[in-house]
Amino acid sequence: MTVKHHAIEALLRPPVELYTVFVCLCGAFLSLVAPWSIALSPEFGYASAGFFLFFGGLRFRQGMTVLRYQRNLRRLPRYVMTSRQVPVSHQRLFIGLGFKWGQKHTQRLLQTYRAEYRAYVEPKASYVYARRLEERLEQASFPLGLIPRLTSLDTWLNPVRPLPPVGGTPRLHGIEPDEVPVSLPLGERVGHSIVLGTTRVGKTRLAELFVTQDIRRGEVTIVFDPKGDADLLKRMYVEAKRAGREGEFYIFHLGWPDHSARYNAVGRFGRISEVASRIAGQLSGEGNSAAFREFAWRFVNIIARALNELGQRPDYLKIQRHVINIEGLFLEYSQYFFSQYDPRAWEKIVEIEGKLNDKNIPFNMRGRPVRIVAIDQYLSQIRVDDPVMDGLRSAVRYDKTYFDKIVASLLPLLEKLTTGRMAELISPDYNDLNDPRPIFDWMQIIRKRGIVYVGLDALSDPEVAGAVGNSMFSDLVSVAGHIYKHGVDDGLPGGEAGNKIPINVHADEFNELMGDEFIPMINKGGGAGFG
Repeated sequence: MTVKHHAIEALLRPPVELYTVFVCLCGAFLSLVAPWSIALSPEFGYASAGFFLFFGGLRFRQGMTVLRYQRNLRRLPRYVMTSRQVPVSHQRLFIGLGFKWGQKHTQRLLQTYRAEYRAYVEPKASYVYARRLEERLEQASFPLGLIPRLTSLDTWLNPVRPLPPVGGTPRLHGIEPDEVPVSLPLGERVGHSIVLGTTRVGKTRLAELFVTQDIRRGEVTIVFDPKGDADLLKRMYVEAKRAGREGEFYIFHLGWPDHSARYNAVGRFGRISEVASRIAGQLSGEGNSAAFREFAWRFVNIIARALNELGQRPDYLKIQRHVINIEGLFLEYSQYFFSQYDPRAWEKIVEIEGKLNDKNIPFNMRGRPVRIVAIDQYLSQIRVDDPVMDGLRSAVRYDKTYFDKIVASLLPLLEKLTTGRMAELISPDYNDLNDPRPIFDWMQIIRKRGIVYVGLDALSDPEVAGAVGNSMFSDLVSVAGHIYKHGVDDGLPGGEAGNKIPINVHADEFNELMGDEFIPMINKGGGAGFG
């Protein structure tokens, strides 16, 4: 029965076509050797032999199709490709071998789960016996110890060789023996793709395949790896070196600060309010915590605006320092403000300071330095039209005990991000010329078509990994918004207005990264070239 021309297939059965092949071979033999035995002349015997051989070959092909199908349900044919053999196209993304799922594949898959077809799908008795023998003879001495070694050899000469340790079930691919190379048009990558699978089935290895092609195409390649897969990192480095892009390769790894590049997650922004959003966004916003989160956002925003006015780049260390000691920032900004707009203010402030004592200091200002109280009282006497000064003044006017309570939820997060060697990576010192570790930001990476591996070391500290990862995603969303409006080369001499380039972001184990910052990037980043 020809399997390609019938609406209902019957592939899980004995290959009865081979019986016909045997009969045809016998008929061809008789037609050639003894044509008289079947009442044929020698001339007609040759013609009859040709017919038998042709028909036998046709039935042999049909029988082998059945056998091949049944074999693939138990074990797929070996498919190996070195990194040098990975096809690279500027039009399509190579995914691997596969097929387009149709109605017949649904029918075939359902058949494999029926009890009467178990003999064609489940491992043969010899395979099961070989695995049991390996367990029993694992600790056996010579010569019995050779048996499990021989049965476990991964070679086609071994009829009971074990399945590769990749998990899954061969029947999902085996139901279509004729797989073909599958690819995706690069223009469709901005719609994003998700790869689902259980542990150890090859999701990260598939990511390596995609990353390899992106690197060789010379495109921006950013990989987020929460757990820090060493094989993925090595693959990226090897491919970058092979493509002559070693100088464009950056490694950011929280677990290896000595070898990691540095990155300021809040140092670049389109609007200064983004700094507060990236930090306060890591705090819980459920229930009663929502009010504390909103206050934390406002307080961090006040600090970020003041630092920006003072010409200082915000980072986690500075924000933590000023959260603990807001008076220092208030005093520093006051010096800057009065030197610009009211140089004689300090004479009056010193005069007010000399009159202050424990009895005439307002209750809400008790515990604050006297100089801070004097500045506040001086500002009460004049009209100041400066939103930064107003914000700082409102912060120091809080009762200190009450103030410490409402920022209590913010300090643990900042301490996690600034403790130990972590601070060197995410709060870099731009003035330290003796530190050879590079400092990067996303716009710089995109403009130079860079390659970035981000290892978040989530197994060691998932909370810090999530906070840093989400801050990076917030930064990427901001960069995407800038590119969407102005293009990649905005502000560069000779830059092309509105120019956009492919930006490939790969997130392994993305469930560790899924949050309020990740969703906008994949939902709205396509217009900026993010794929």
